[in-house]
Amino acid sequence: MPMIDVYAGTGVFDDTKELARRLAATVMAVEEVPDIPMFRENTAAFVHELASDAISNVEGSSNYVRVQVLTNAGALNRDKQIALVARLTEVIANAPGAPPPPERIWVLLTEAVDGGWGLWGHAHTNTELVEAARAQVAQLLGTPTAAEA
Repeated sequence: MPMIDVYAGTGVFDDTKELARRLAATVMAVEEVPDIPMFRENTAAFVHELASDAISNVEGSSNYVRVQVLTNAGALNRDKQIALVARLTEVIANAPGAPPPPERIWVLLTEAVDGGWGLWGHAHTNTELVEAARAQVAQLLGTPTAAEA
C-alpha cells in the first residue's frame, strides 16, 4: 500500500486528482498486489504544488518533478523497481498540462522498515500486512482462513 508523493511547480498538471489516481493505480499494477479494498483504499498519491521559485537546480532551472514512492520493505524486487520508475516517469511525462521531459522527472524509491507501516492505527510488520491481505482475499472469496479452519 504505497504512498506516492509528487512535487512539482504550481500549474504543471491540469488535473492533479486524476494524476494521483493514475499514479496509485500504476504502482498497484507494478507491485502485482491483489485488487482488493485493502490495497485500493490504502494506495494513494499526493500531489504537492510548489511555487516555481521553490525548485531549482544549480543552473537555476525549475522545470522538474520529483516523485517519491514509499513501500513496505521488500515490496519491489529489482525488476519491479526498474518497471516502476519507467512507468511512473511515463505517466508524469504524458500527464495533461506542462510536465517536464522524462529526463527532468526524478523517481525515488524508499522502503519503510519492517514494523514501520502504520495502517488502521497499528504499526504492521510485513508478515502482518500479508496476513491481512490474505484474510481479505479469503473473505471476498468466501473461503475460511487458516485461523478459522
